[in-house]
Amino acid sequence: MTTTDTLTWGLNLARAPRLLIISLGVLLTACVSQPSRQQAVDYRASCATCTADRQLTVVRKTKAVAPEPLPSLPEYQDVWERIAAKLSFTDIARHARVEKLEDWYATHGHYMTKVSDRAGHYIYHIIEQLEARDMPVDLALLPFVESAYDPFAYSHGRAAGLWQFIPNTAKYVGIEQNWWYDGRRDVLVATDAALDYLSSLNQRFDGDWMLTLAAYNAGAGTVNKAIRRNKKKGRPTDFWSLDLPRETERYVPKLLALVKIFRNPASYNITLPHVEDAPRFAKINTGGQIDLAKAASLAGITVEELYRYNPGFNRWVTAPDGPHYLLIPTSNAAQFQTQLAALPEKQRVRWTRYKVAKGDNLISIAKRHHVDIASIRRFNELNSDMLRIGQELLIPGGSQSAPLDNLNRGVASSGRQQRKYTVRRGDTLSEIAKTHSVSVNQLIRWNRLDQGALIKPGQQLSIWTNASAPSGIVRKVGYKVRNGDSLSAIASRFKLKVADILEWNGIGRSSYLQPGQSLTLYVDVTRADL
Repeated sequence: MTTTDTLTWGLNLARAPRLLIISLGVLLTACVSQPSRQQAVDYRASCATCTADRQLTVVRKTKAVAPEPLPSLPEYQDVWERIAAKLSFTDIARHARVEKLEDWYATHGHYMTKVSDRAGHYIYHIIEQLEARDMPVDLALLPFVESAYDPFAYSHGRAAGLWQFIPNTAKYVGIEQNWWYDGRRDVLVATDAALDYLSSLNQRFDGDWMLTLAAYNAGAGTVNKAIRRNKKKGRPTDFWSLDLPRETERYVPKLLALVKIFRNPASYNITLPHVEDAPRFAKINTGGQIDLAKAASLAGITVEELYRYNPGFNRWVTAPDGPHYLLIPTSNAAQFQTQLAALPEKQRVRWTRYKVAKGDNLISIAKRHHVDIASIRRFNELNSDMLRIGQELLIPGGSQSAPLDNLNRGVASSGRQQRKYTVRRGDTLSEIAKTHSVSVNQLIRWNRLDQGALIKPGQQLSIWTNASAPSGIVRKVGYKVRNGDSLSAIASRFKLKVADILEWNGIGRSSYLQPGQSLTLYVDVTRADL
C-alpha cells in the first residue's frame, strides 16, 4: 500500500463514525421533534414506522440502549383551551344572524367573564360527560344560553336549573320533583337528563344539530310543523329557512356566536377567568338524610358553597328518600368523608319537640316549622291527622333556617316583609311614615287611603319593610301578562301573594291587567313549583 493509499484509508476510517453519527442524528430528528399542540393527536400514528426504524438502528449500534418513550400528549392550560381545541360547530356558525349576537357578546366582556367564572364550578363535569358520550363539546356552552350557568335560574315559563327544564319535560325525562328536592337543579341529574334528551332529539332529526337545538328550545313538534310547512311550499328545511318562534330563531345563533367567541376569545378582547381543567367536586355517598349546615361544617366550607354544588335541595336538609349523596369541593372531599364517618347517627338531623296547643293542626304546625305534613306524619308514626292537646311531636329542625343570603342575585327589592301597625291616639300618617322609614304616599297606596284621609286609633295599617333575609333562593323574573291572566292566577302560579305583586310593580288592587303588560316578580325557586 502506498503512502497516499494509507492516508486515504486512514481518512475514510476517521470519517466513518462521524458519518454514522450524522446519519443517525438526521433519522432521530425526524422522529422525535416535539409536536405542536395541534399535531399531538396525530403524533403516535405519524411516527410509528419511524420509531421502529430508530429502535433497529440503535440496536445495531449497541444493544444496551433502550428505546425512548413517546412524549405524552399535552395537557391543556385550562378548561377554555380544552373547549377551544374541540369545538366542531364553527363551520355552521357563518351567518348574519350569528354575527349580530357575536357583536353583542364581544361588547359585553364583563358579562362573559362573570358567567364564565360561574360556569367554572360545573363545566368540567359537563365536558367529561359529553366526551364520554361522543357528543360535541360545543354543547357545554348551551347553559350559557339557557341559564347563564346559574343552577338556580328560573324563567317566566317555570323552567329551572342549568338546563332549564319545565315541569312537564322534567317529568317526561324522569327527573324527580318533590317538596324536599328538585332534580331540575341537581347538576348531575339535570346534565344526564339533558344529554339524554339532546341525543334523542338528534337521532330524531337525523344528526342535524341545529334542528336538534331548535327542538330543545321550542319542542320537537314545533320544529316538525315548520319543516312540514316548508316541504309543502317546496322550500328548504334547514334551520335558517324555517319559520320558528322568535325566541328559537335567536336561541341557536346565540350558541353559535358563543362557539366562535370561545374558539378565540382573545380576538374579541375577552379575558376569561382561569378555570383549571380538573374536577371541581367529588360525589360523596351520605348514606342517608343529613342537615346541610351540618354537612357544610363537616366539609369545612360555607353553607352557601355547599348549596352552590348541591342546588337541587329545597330545604335545609337532604331529602329523606334520597338522593343520598352530596357534591363536595375536591379539596374538601377527604375531610368530609372522614368527619361523616365519625358522626353519630343522632347528630345527622336536629329535632325539635313540640307540644300540641289548642287550635293546632298539622297544617299550622308544618307551616310554622317550615316542614311538610308528610314528614311530621312519618317521623311521628301518625295514622290520622287528629291531634291531642299536650301531645308531643318530633319536628325535624334545621341548624340554620336561612343560610342562602349570598346565593340570591338581583333581589334587593324583593326582600320585603309586610307588617301590621295599629294606630295609636295622636298618630299621624307623617309620623308613622317617618318612624318606619317610608313615605306618606306609600302608606296611602299600601292601604288604599284617600289623600287627606283621617286615621283612627285602633285602625290597622299595612307597612312594607325590608326583610333581614329571604327565606329561600329568590330570582327576579320578568313576566308578560297573557290573555285570561289575573293577579290571583299569577300569584298562585308562582306561589306568591297578590299584595307582593302589587307592591313590587306599584299598581293598585283595582287595576286591570293588560295582555303584554310586563310585571316584575321575585320568585322563591325552592317553592314555586310545589
